[in-house]
Amino acid sequence: MGVRSTLLLLFVAIAGIVAPFSRAQGVTAAISGKIDDASGAGISGVTVTIKSLETGATRAVATDDAGNFKAVSLPLGPQELKAEKQGFRTQIRTGIKLEVGQEAVVNLQLQLGDFVQQVTVSEEIPVVNTTTASVSGLVGDRAVKDLPLNGRSFDNLITLNPGTINYSSEKSLNTSTSNGNTFSVEGRRPSDNLFLLNGIEYTGASQLAVTPGGVSGELLGIDAIREFNVLTDTYPAEYGKRSGAQVMVVTQSGTNVLHGSLFEFLRNSAMDARNFFDQASAPPFRRNQFGGALGGPLKKNRLFLFGNYEGFRQALAVSDVSVVPDSQARQGRLPNSAGVYAQVANLNPAILPYFSFWPQANGAELLANGIASGTALGYYNPRENIRDPPYRLPARRTRLPFGRLYHRRRR
Repeated sequence: MGVRSTLLLLFVAIAGIVAPFSRAQGVTAAISGKIDDASGAGISGVTVTIKSLETGATRAVATDDAGNFKAVSLPLGPQELKAEKQGFRTQIRTGIKLEVGQEAVVNLQLQLGDFVQQVTVSEEIPVVNTTTASVSGLVGDRAVKDLPLNGRSFDNLITLNPGTINYSSEKSLNTSTSNGNTFSVEGRRPSDNLFLLNGIEYTGASQLAVTPGGVSGELLGIDAIREFNVLTDTYPAEYGKRSGAQVMVVTQSGTNVLHGSLFEFLRNSAMDARNFFDQASAPPFRRNQFGGALGGPLKKNRLFLFGNYEGFRQALAVSDVSVVPDSQARQGRLPNSAGVYAQVANLNPAILPYFSFWPQANGAELLANGIASGTALGYYNPRENIRDPPYRLPARRTRLPFGRLYHRRRR
């Protein structure tokens, strides 16, 4: 077995061990509520069982003396809640869909009756946070997957929240401000925001680049994102470190249903128009984004796997214009005060090859007060190639740049 295959198996093994314990801040959800009898009095000792309809995972809690219950660290997605106690009819509530950072409130009223009798209530629980005062904006699975995004960078959807602007166009070029997109939330600096990926801080590559981003300037892997939530004000005590927005990103995981996708997106310069600096035609441009995602059960209700890969390949030539030495200057001849070209005195011929570092002059000659200056305009299209991820996939080998393995213990 090769080194890379060994590392892949080690990654999957670690993911399987860590995933059950990685339900940190902002990665999960919670359900709380109260269970009363017909008179409105709280019922103690009611067994409340919450079942994830995607993975079959269950969580059981009991009500206290006042009939209150709370289940934390629940997986996201559709849930089924069952309340049962001897002497009361069992009640089942469906239509509960948990979202990242949400605490849904579910109140039930049990009726007297046989334990074997069952009442099923189907009702959508609204995404209204009635337990905390935090202000947040959820971007759900449908928006992440279906809204068109140039570059397929899911963080561009942050601007769906009020008070949020994309600050990327205002960044200084060729600086280490950030490798990716930057955002100002509620008027704060982009460096004040904190990104959390499955509860772990997700940051850039340098001290200044606090916003995550790849070499392409995009956050790839949109098919691996389930949803994310943006907290903007008065968030709970478990959040902090920075005074700006708290962006909580949750990745997909495998379920009992096999699901996957393959895609290829192509952009080129076939329909591009010339800009002011272009010469005969628009410079060449080609972008390919491709990949796929696959998730499903390895063992139903017990072991799940999800993997995603997205590649970004871009060849872009950008028109530019510069002042460069003209053909005479490249031969060691410069104009005198009268504009007449003459050989430079005591010229060292060894310097002439270094003129090749300047683009060739292909534009108009530049004059100074009507006299030749030895310079001209050079129009050129330097080509920039971007590969993200920056490595190449070896033949007959595979990698999981974005994978997640989840195992549920048998109780």
